[in-house]
Amino acid sequence: MKEKVYEFLKTIPKGKVVTYGQIAEYLGNKKLARVVGNILHNNPDEFRYPCYKVVDNKGNLSKHFAFGGIEKQQEKLEKEGIIVNNCKVDLEKYRM
Repeated sequence: MKEKVYEFLKTIPKGKVVTYGQIAEYLGNKKLARVVGNILHNNPDEFRYPCYKVVDNKGNLSKHFAFGGIEKQQEKLEKEGIIVNNCKVDLEKYRM
């Protein structure tokens, strides 16, 4: 399962985000959103698998982003042109 999650991350285009639930649906069960979160928290390679592009179902960034915390996640998203406001992205505009 984790290999599928990591491979999915590589399909997210520049300037777009997905939710944990979207990845869970891709896996076939939207109830797996928390499992997806745990898998992402153990991401072995932040450069190969861009987990910073994953937000919750309201667009909130992760308070526990594994590679430097919420500020680092925000920085990475903003480098892709995604506007982050109060640690949140507009899913209407940026969701894949």
